[in-house]
Amino acid sequence: MSAPEPTARIAHPLLVVIDPVARRTDGESVRIAKDVLCAGADVRICLPEGPEEFARALARRGGRRPVVVGDDRALLRAVALLHRERDLGDGALALVPVGTSVDLAHALGVPKGAVAAARAVLEGAVRRLDLLVDDSDGVVLGDLRIPAAPSPVASAVSVWGVCRSLVRTLARPAPRPAPPLARTYRLRVEADGVLLNDLDRPVEDVSLCSRGGRAEVVIRPQGGEQVRVEALAVTVSGPDFRYRADALVSGPVRRRTWTVRPGAWALLLPA
Repeated sequence: MSAPEPTARIAHPLLVVIDPVARRTDGESVRIAKDVLCAGADVRICLPEGPEEFARALARRGGRRPVVVGDDRALLRAVALLHRERDLGDGALALVPVGTSVDLAHALGVPKGAVAAARAVLEGAVRRLDLLVDDSDGVVLGDLRIPAAPSPVASAVSVWGVCRSLVRTLARPAPRPAPPLARTYRLRVEADGVLLNDLDRPVEDVSLCSRGGRAEVVIRPQGGEQVRVEALAVTVSGPDFRYRADALVSGPVRRRTWTVRPGAWALLLPA
């Protein structure tokens, strides 16, 4: 591939932190991103070998704008670190998505391809974005879901079903499998102090996402109509449950509160 055309240099110096996973999975895209960025800005390159070096590089960035070259997990790591340092709102973060898991980056508006993403770093505009912050200081950039888990009864039924199926197969052709049992959670969900669902009504799914400075909450109860509201704070409690926030699965927990922080962080996106 031919070398990218040089772009006009910008005044803002950059700290380019290249995640080790990106270097291993797609070294060519990393090289292209470095060439474009170095042609258009005063760049300092950092090649951390692990999370600790990644954190130290961001902490020592000085007046340079941080640019992460990596996948969704690298972006989440950078935002979480800056949030814990209480530096997230001080300046814009930039990303060149490289890796196999970059759906979150594209959903946020970061261009596909190393050249387009790197040029957005040089020529793009700062966009303020909302953030979901939980009561353990965790952050969510995109969507959060609490999908239902199989109940112990369902698991036991499935095991006995396999045993019966094996026995029947020895004697005659196996019958058609029974439809799977519904997966549900028993959760208490509150939005801004208002009870939306209690433990006596099982739910199949709960989802949260930040939209325009508020959290959109969608509850899908078993056998009932879904509930959709907007709120600033959402609390979910009940028996141990896990949840998927962006690309990560967390838990089990018995209670968690997520609060929307409007415009809490900034990302460089195409102008």
